[in-house]
Amino acid sequence: MAPSAKKRLVVSLNNMTPELQEEVKAAYPAGFADYMMRIPKPNGEFFFAVPFETEDISYLVKIDVKIDDASHEEEDKDYYDDDLKGADELADDNSDDEPADENSDFDI
Repeated sequence: MAPSAKKRLVVSLNNMTPELQEEVKAAYPAGFADYMMRIPKPNGEFFFAVPFETEDISYLVKIDVKIDDASHEEEDKDYYDDDLKGADELADDNSDDEPADENSDFDI
């Protein structure tokens, strides 16, 4: 099987010409979500992209994705309470100590 003669490019949607951006959007009229691919980088990071073909070029079009991790922060608040558990009981235990006797051995 002969290798494809098409040029292969990875490009951000924002860096494409306005005309190509419109073609990409027209190719995905219902949005990109169902077609996104997670592409790993050598440094361990990743990006999301969708495939797009023209007559001469096979593109991987990078799509900016905002990952909403605020919900995880809200869940963590329930599990990690900053209050020291049992601090009130410790304070109550110390207050049960007998007060110093006014007739102690210390001269004032």
